[in-house]
This record gives sequence, structure tokens and C-alpha cells, in this order.
Amino acid sequence: MLPSMSSLPAYPGLQVTQEQRVWNGRFPLDVIRFRLRRFDGTQSGERTWELWRRGRAAAALPYDPVADAVVLIEQFRLPALAAGIDPVLVELPAGLADSNETAETTVRRETQEETGLQVGRLETVGEFLLTAGGSDELCAVYIAELRLPAGAKGIVAHGGLASESEDIRVRVWPAEDAIAAAMEGRFANSVTMIGLLWLAAQRARLQAAWSQS
Repeated sequence: MLPSMSSLPAYPGLQVTQEQRVWNGRFPLDVIRFRLRRFDGTQSGERTWELWRRGRAAAALPYDPVADAVVLIEQFRLPALAAGIDPVLVELPAGLADSNETAETTVRRETQEETGLQVGRLETVGEFLLTAGGSDELCAVYIAELRLPAGAKGIVAHGGLASESEDIRVRVWPAEDAIAAAMEGRFANSVTMIGLLWLAAQRARLQAAWSQS
């Protein structure tokens, strides 16, 4: 077993007793044993945590303010099947950051790779820890300005990188329909829900700001 190559940052009251890398593949897995000062000031017993190292990611909800439409992708996800739900998830274009890549660069690259579309201005939604109980993956979410071809609706393309055997379906939704589906809880992907619910709150402002240029 290999020692962890990326130690945890210091934190007040945290005492790490052991860090051990038990898998060193594309996404390493560390087993960490630690004690932590509790909220009441006492010291906890030793705890053991399995930490899946995925790193930084970024996602964007492409939005055309003139057509008032969004672009969502669909692809098969094996973990969804394991969870007992429909494995074809409706998602935002997203991906993990390359080394030293900014979140903005990541999201533009991933949108191009997965949809074939170029996006313009980006509106920051926030950064979200996707699996707080087991992974360090922190995803920056954006709304991305887009201009769709006239009359674009329904399935408009099949995207993804052939080198990664990706199979992605690209679909244009009227913004009102996509937001209504999110309000009904129809999307199992949390980042999709975050993007659409944020757009629901900010849609009028973005339409006014982005439709003028």
C-alpha cells in the first residue's frame, strides 16, 4: 500500500494519526484515521474515513436568452444503475479540471467536447461539494451564454469524445419546461437541479442583460 501523495490541509483541532493510499489509479482512494476536537471542546475518539480523491470540476448550464432555451445532455451512468435508478441521466456539460486549469477554462472545454457548442459569457452560480461523505470533488457551476441556431429544438446532436468512448445526446429544452421539470424533482443529477433552480431565480435578469448584445 502506498502512502498518500496529497496530505490534508491543517485544521484547528484536527489530529491525523494515519494517511494511507490504498488505491492509486486515476482517482486515488485514501484511508485516513483522525481525531477531531468536538463542538463541545472535547476530543473525539479515533475515526476512520475513506476519501476518494477526484479534485476540482466545473459544469455549465448553456442558456440562450433570445430563444429562452437551455441545452442539457443525456448519458449512461453506471453508478446510477447501481443505485437502482434510471441510468440515463439528464446533466449539464461538465468535467474534471486538467492540471492547473481554471474552472472557466474547464467548463468551456467540456461544453465544446460534449455538445459541440461554443459559449460566451459565464455567470457564476457557486462551488459545490458533490459527495461530502466520501469525495473531495468540488464543482464550480455556471450559467453560460449561448446562441442557438434558429429553430433548434429537441435532440440536436450526439457529442462526446470518441477517444473516451463517450456517448452523449444533446437536447434543447425550452427554459420554462426544463425549470418546471426541476421544480418537480425529475432530475436525479444534483448539479442539473442546482443550475436550473438558480436559473429560475435569475432568468429575467439574465434575459435583460444578455439579450442586448
